[in-house]
Amino acid sequence: MSDESTVTTKRRWPAWLLALILVIGLAVGAVAGALVGSIGQKKGEAAVGFTEVVTLDDTVVDPAEWGRNFPRQYDLYAQTADFTPTAHSPALVARTPTDADPRTETTMSKLVGDPRLVTMWKGYAFALDYRHPRGHAYTLIDQRYTLRVLEKAQPGACLNCHASTVTIYHDLGDGDPMAGFAALNAMPYKDAAQLAEHPVACIDCHDPATMNLRITRPALQEGLKALQASRGVADYDVNRDATTQELRALVCAQCHVEYYFAGDGKTLTFPWGKGMDINNVFQYYQDIGFADFEHALTGAKIIKAQHPDFESWSAGVHADNGVTCADCHMNYSRVGATKVSNHDVATPLVDVNATCGTCHVASEKVIRDRVTTIQNRFVDSRDRALDALTQLIAALQQAEADGTVDAKRIEAAKEYQRFAGFYTDYAYSENSYGFHAPDYFQRILSQALDAARQGQLILLGVAPAEVAASDVAAANQAQAEASGLGLG
Repeated sequence: MSDESTVTTKRRWPAWLLALILVIGLAVGAVAGALVGSIGQKKGEAAVGFTEVVTLDDTVVDPAEWGRNFPRQYDLYAQTADFTPTAHSPALVARTPTDADPRTETTMSKLVGDPRLVTMWKGYAFALDYRHPRGHAYTLIDQRYTLRVLEKAQPGACLNCHASTVTIYHDLGDGDPMAGFAALNAMPYKDAAQLAEHPVACIDCHDPATMNLRITRPALQEGLKALQASRGVADYDVNRDATTQELRALVCAQCHVEYYFAGDGKTLTFPWGKGMDINNVFQYYQDIGFADFEHALTGAKIIKAQHPDFESWSAGVHADNGVTCADCHMNYSRVGATKVSNHDVATPLVDVNATCGTCHVASEKVIRDRVTTIQNRFVDSRDRALDALTQLIAALQQAEADGTVDAKRIEAAKEYQRFAGFYTDYAYSENSYGFHAPDYFQRILSQALDAARQGQLILLGVAPAEVAASDVAAANQAQAEASGLGLG
């Protein structure tokens, strides 16, 4: 037998396959290199944050100057000058400019749309002019030229929420903001307005050295101190004690709140010494005997509610879950590696996916329909309360004209008007149409409706005891109060 040699045959890769592998390898390397470079660039962008073009401090009021360092945010802030239609304020109204009022357009008048408001506020400046709100860019000009200012003398305190005031406080107080705040409040509005150059702007919410959120309005600083004291917290300092997330709501609370002007100095004051629930606020006003005006048709002492958006948000489910004003009205967007909040400050319905959609998995249609349902129900309840209030006012007028109703009954009915008027006004003046706290507003409006109807019954001769709460209702109210989560 002969030996056989084993021959090993080596398999050779085709040239085209080797070329393909080489190309793929180079492509993967290029992509990996680009990715690493992009990550490095974005990390660099995130680390730098912004390019300091100008030095900012508390003397720089013009938001355009801040915009040189923060162009993305400023461009969004500038968009507040663009009108955003809503279901309740769908269009602007053209007007012929005059020497007294140079504006060429305004928002729609709520008084024209709902004459019942004139009846509710008869004898007060709001019965002259009350319009739908528009963007922050117009906070100053729309106040300068409202008939409430042009035809009625107003205090400088009105300027606190409509202008950039940090430097005004500093200058009037010779470096002491609290002293400047007091001086501004007591000035006539026409003089105070001459000191204002810009509407609410960057400096009012941001520390120019760090860009951290801060509270610059003394009224809120003092209001929160009183509120926390009512909860057993002594010496509360919002700029020291509030978290960043809390500040994302509190900067808005500098203006979007209920307030009154206290004393001869017209000190802008938040009525939170007993709490923020409307029942606490009304009791606060009762205890100090406060009234904004005497009703021109009935003589009742009336409290004019303002715009309690912060208080209503505080009573709602979003606040309970740590979702702030900024989370919904200033939603984040990403530009490169930079996360930018939307300083256009518009309704969340402008971009439901970017606002509500960050938490809710429902479709845009479901979310929009839910908002519409809440607001429709709110308007229905509000209409019932406002109808009842205006009917009570008419009944009071008739009773005084006839001279057949006992004076004590008339005075009692005026107290019901005071209560129903404040509660109805509170709901009407809040800007979310009930959305911030739907069940809270249904409670408020049912209280207003009940008070107005009770006032009418008193005028008809029903004894006050007959319209008082039943023993069962009183017990239920006591139980709610005892829970600590009840009626204020």
